[in-house]
Amino acid sequence: MKVARDTWLIFERSMFLTLRNPVWIIVGLLQPFLYLVLFGPLLKSIAENTPGFPPGGAFNIFVPGLLIQIALFGAAFVGFGLISEMRSGVVERMRVTPLSRFAMLLGRAFRDVVVLDVQALVLIALALPFGLKIDPAGLLVALSLLSLIGLTMAPLSYTLALILKNEDALAPVVTTISLPLLLLSGILLPLTLAPDWLQTVAKINPLSHAVDAIRALFNGHFGDPSVGFGVALMTVLAILALAVASRTFGRSAA
Repeated sequence: MKVARDTWLIFERSMFLTLRNPVWIIVGLLQPFLYLVLFGPLLKSIAENTPGFPPGGAFNIFVPGLLIQIALFGAAFVGFGLISEMRSGVVERMRVTPLSRFAMLLGRAFRDVVVLDVQALVLIALALPFGLKIDPAGLLVALSLLSLIGLTMAPLSYTLALILKNEDALAPVVTTISLPLLLLSGILLPLTLAPDWLQTVAKINPLSHAVDAIRALFNGHFGDPSVGFGVALMTVLAILALAVASRTFGRSAA
């Protein structure tokens, strides 16, 4: 009960700070929106004229990838906010309170997940006039999958922030990790168009399985094996990420 109450307190505080300065929410949505407007029409032409392009329509392939991109980059860079709080002494002051160390992590992570889901809903609404179609049940499962990605990437970002304690060190590390995950996930173009060796390498990337799962959900293919595997994989990774970050929080804020 105490952990739940402390988590809610940290969530409320974090959400309040985010709403006071929503620039990160807007910026996080701007790039995928530009992809949607400027790259989407090109992809539609490619989908109509390229053999081997997955069925379901160009935007039912493209938009799910953009949602994964929002989850990846939106959660991967949240550690910068924690470094700012560490520098201003907020984390130091929290150490002397009876707040649960796990709640200090979980409350922030839940804030990040809510922001990601709101951004996803806005992008989906913007994509509907372009021809996006999605089953309501598929939307709910897709949001759950995005939440799991957020609960994986955000705690890892916080862990790196606690270890590195410096934006100049965190930025290249996060970029070095995020860029290969992005390129090997098939976010912009389906990996079915890639050569065999690249498809093999991409299977190592957990996000490639999440992309396959969310695209199947958008097309109403709930029985597709990629859905169950993608959700199960991201659930395991989220649990591991929370465990690692919780241990780091406990040591840092002991």
